[in-house]
Amino acid sequence: MRIKVLGCSGGIGGILRTTGFLVDEDILLDAGTGVGDLSIEQLCQIDHVFLTHSHLDHIVSLPLLLDTVFGMRQKPITLYALRETWDILKTHVFNWKIWPDFSMIPDETNALLRYHEVRVGVTVRLGNRKFTPVPANHVVPAVGYHLEGESASMVFTGDTTTCDALWEAVNRIENLKYLIIETAFSNGERQIAELSKHLCPSMLVEELGKLEKSGFRIYITHLKPGEGEVIMHEIERDAYAFHARPLYHGHIFEI
Repeated sequence: MRIKVLGCSGGIGGILRTTGFLVDEDILLDAGTGVGDLSIEQLCQIDHVFLTHSHLDHIVSLPLLLDTVFGMRQKPITLYALRETWDILKTHVFNWKIWPDFSMIPDETNALLRYHEVRVGVTVRLGNRKFTPVPANHVVPAVGYHLEGESASMVFTGDTTTCDALWEAVNRIENLKYLIIETAFSNGERQIAELSKHLCPSMLVEELGKLEKSGFRIYITHLKPGEGEVIMHEIERDAYAFHARPLYHGHIFEI
């Protein structure tokens, strides 16, 4: 399984892109602004989209993707998400007021967008690729994902604050190679991090202390624009034992 980072920032500006990953050639994990860098030919190859939650920075390119490829595909795109996430999208995005409802176009039987409900701990298998939702704790219903290829695993936490259940799931993974975890705010903004259910470096240290395993690489995502250097300095100072490093646009992982 090949995973390319299309975006990993908490915002936009210049080269910054919000959260999204291209898995092989046919799967998106979240659909932030970086999806817009794909060519039309690449967009037409997307058959599956996994969402962590409904916030705009993670779903903004999905409506535009559907509109772009409509009429160019012979089969639907399957959206994998929590039931609550799907309900939010149907109510607030695919409602004919913000965007057409592609789960009804051209008709309900032959719609471009097909929904598949995901549940924590229940694995979705696409050939030899496995996607298992893991717990997350955010201001809207959310999950992370455990991605398992032929030789190794990756965990992407999505947006989350402190979450004991997440670490219980991570600690059960035998072949973990990469952990991608958010840290959206600096320590000086811990109150905002707690209010918005994100992490700051001091909270990250507390969470990583729940790990019962080692030998894998840790990458930091969702850094707030303009504060990346400050956040990473605090992480490198306080969480040096974990050797966490920033995630970058264009980074490629193999599992």
